[in-house]
Amino acid sequence: MHIPDGFLSTAVWLGLDAASLPAVGYLARRARGDLEATRVPLLGVMGAFVFAAQMINFPVGVGTSGHLVGGALLAIMLGPAAAAVVMTAILAIQALVFQDGGVLALGANVVNMALVGVLAGYVPYRLWGGARYRDAAIFLGGFFSVLAGAALAIGELLISGVRIPPALVWVSLGLFSVTAALEGAITVAVVKGIEALDPGLVRRPAGMGRAAAVIFALAAVGLAAVGVWLASGLPDGLEKLAQTLGLEARARRLYATPLADYRLPGSGAGWVSQAAAGILGLALIYLLCLAVGRMISRRRSA
Repeated sequence: MHIPDGFLSTAVWLGLDAASLPAVGYLARRARGDLEATRVPLLGVMGAFVFAAQMINFPVGVGTSGHLVGGALLAIMLGPAAAAVVMTAILAIQALVFQDGGVLALGANVVNMALVGVLAGYVPYRLWGGARYRDAAIFLGGFFSVLAGAALAIGELLISGVRIPPALVWVSLGLFSVTAALEGAITVAVVKGIEALDPGLVRRPAGMGRAAAVIFALAAVGLAAVGVWLASGLPDGLEKLAQTLGLEARARRLYATPLADYRLPGSGAGWVSQAAAGILGLALIYLLCLAVGRMISRRRSA
């Protein structure tokens, strides 16, 4: 789902960068109305949890894997405006620190996952999230959040001049649909787990209790430390499409970082290096989301 640099034409990535900046700024201002000071820690905890979950790839068939994106989960927990800001923070850390997704293509990834993906994940919950259709609405939110982002990514490649045979477009969308269905099921399970843990936590003004925060923090650390050991090594849907089209040679990195590819130098090989980098990433995401949340909350109070 993360588009690297080199895949999109200059006009496309530049246009999406220009569009994403004011959009995220507007949503940050909108989030002031919903964000009580007591809910600020929830942004950090949920951001860290989603970051950790995105590190865990699972096989979806035909030599392809997928991973939780988390747009619908964040929207349900935080509201769409705050969720978009948190997802933007996650994508920025992934691109700038871990080189997961392009720096120049960051605007495209923000539009696909933090803006459209979050909105597509929230609309079904907003419309049908009452008691009767609640689980179905949450499932559809997770499903459409992934499928909308994937469809946009493919469309951006096509607009950039990448020739994709129509049959391959449909195969890719089919694989993304499997990932989207799994996203929906996981989102339902996580939301129900949250409500079992703390029945009033979802969109509650009072914020997250200490026990719930500790459990979520431990879950995030567990995903980063142990989940990467179990994660599939198969390429995700976009990577598989790039391999099939021979686009991998076009991918480029503008600079090198010590934590590229989620590996921490000097911490050993294999999953130990990934786990160490993942835990460091959790801390970075938590602190960034906490700082952004406090800034928004202070401006709301002023």
